[in-house]
Amino acid sequence: MIGSGSNYNNARHNARSIFLGVSFVGMSVGSLVSLFQSSAQNCSVFVFEHLFRVGVFIFKFAIYKTAAMESIFFLGEQCPELGSIHILPKLAGSESLPFFLVQGGGWCNNITTCLSRKNTRLGSSKQMAKEIAFSGIMSKYRMFNPDFYNWNRIKVRYCDGSSFTGDVVAVNPATNLHFRGARVWLAVIEDLLSKGMKSAKNAILSGCSAGGLTSILHCDSFRALLPIGAKVKCLSDAGYFINTKDVSGAQHIEAFFSEMVATHGSSKHLPSSCTSKLRAGFCFFPQYMAQQIRTPIFLVNAAYDSWQIKNILAPGVSDPHGYWHSCKLNIKNCSPSQITAMQAFRRQFLKALSALGPSSSRGLFIESCFAHCQTETQETWFSSDSPLLSRTTIARAVGNWFYDRSPFQKIDCPYPCNPTCHNRVFDTKEHPDL
Repeated sequence: MIGSGSNYNNARHNARSIFLGVSFVGMSVGSLVSLFQSSAQNCSVFVFEHLFRVGVFIFKFAIYKTAAMESIFFLGEQCPELGSIHILPKLAGSESLPFFLVQGGGWCNNITTCLSRKNTRLGSSKQMAKEIAFSGIMSKYRMFNPDFYNWNRIKVRYCDGSSFTGDVVAVNPATNLHFRGARVWLAVIEDLLSKGMKSAKNAILSGCSAGGLTSILHCDSFRALLPIGAKVKCLSDAGYFINTKDVSGAQHIEAFFSEMVATHGSSKHLPSSCTSKLRAGFCFFPQYMAQQIRTPIFLVNAAYDSWQIKNILAPGVSDPHGYWHSCKLNIKNCSPSQITAMQAFRRQFLKALSALGPSSSRGLFIESCFAHCQTETQETWFSSDSPLLSRTTIARAVGNWFYDRSPFQKIDCPYPCNPTCHNRVFDTKEHPDL
C-alpha cells in the first residue's frame, strides 16, 4: 500500500474495518470515495465502498504501491499498483472466514498478445469496472449460497496474463510491459494477512478459468501463508486445462503455454517437483504438477469445457475454413463427426484427470456439459434446475466436501446423458476464439 502520514493511515483503517466484516445491512444506497495522493509516486490511492445497490453488496478496493514496493506492477499499469480486489464483508458475528476467488481471463503468450491486453481490464486497473456483482458462490444470501453466504468474500482481479506466475525484472521501455504477476499475488495476500486474515479459522482459495488454474498453481503456497490450525482448501472451477492435440493434429496449446511461461519468466514459480523432470511449459498444465499438491482441492469442470473445445480442440488456427465455428457456438449445431471428436476429447480429459492418482481429500464434480465457469453463476451453482450429479448440485457437493460432511468424487456419463446441463450458447456475432 502507499501513502504517508495520517491520510495513509485513515485509508488503511477504512479498508481494514471492511475486511473484518462490518455489516451495512439496512443502510441507504450510496457510495463513499476516499482519494489520497502519494507524494512519493504522484499516484492515487482509491478506496471505493459501494454500500447497497439493488440488494447486492458491491465493494471495490484498488490500492497503488509505495516507492519501496517498486517491483510490483500490473501487466500494463503506468502507475505501480499493489492490486485490485472486490470485498463483500461477512455478516456481523460470524467467525473469520476468508473466501478468495480469482478472476479468469486467459493468458498472453508473447509481446504482441500482451500488448493487446495492456490497456484493457486484463492489464490495467484503469479499465476495470468499479463495481461488480457477487452471485453464486459469492452470494450473501443463504437461500442461494447455503454453506458460504456468511464468509468474507474477496474477488481478486486478474491483471497479469500468467495466472500470477510471472517474474521478470527487466522492462523494455519500448513496450513498458511488466511481467510480475507472482509479485502482485504475494503482495495482495500478504497485505490481506496484515489486515486480519492471519486469524482465519477457515479459508478457501478459488477461481474460474485462468483463475481456476491460479487456485491450482498457488494452492499449497496459499495454505503455507495461513495459520497452521486453520482449515484451508482450494477450489478450481474450469481450471483443469489439458495438453492434447487439436483437430489438425498439432500441439497448439502446448506451444502456447510454453511460450507464455518463457515470456513471463514463470518457471521459477512453478513446482520444482515438476520442472526438475519436465520442461517448464508442461508444468503449467495441472495434469503434470497437481499430483504433488498436499492441500485438499476440489475440481469443478465440464468434461466438454466450452473454452477448451474452442481453444484447445478446435482453435481458429487449426480450422481456417471455419468448419467448427457453428459447433463452437452451440453444441446442438455439432455434426456427428464433431461430436465424435468431442467424445475423444472427453476421454483425453479423463485420462489427464486420472494422472493425479487417487486422493481421499480431493473433490470432483465432472459433468458432461458444454460449459465453462459454473460456481459464480447462480443458475449453475445452486438453483432449482442446477446441473446435478448423483442428485447433488455443485453447491451441495462443495459444501459437504469442505465441511467434511461427506466426500464427493463423481464423473458423469458421456454427452448427452445429463438432462440437467446448462449448455453454453454463444451469440452468433461473438467470435468463438479468445
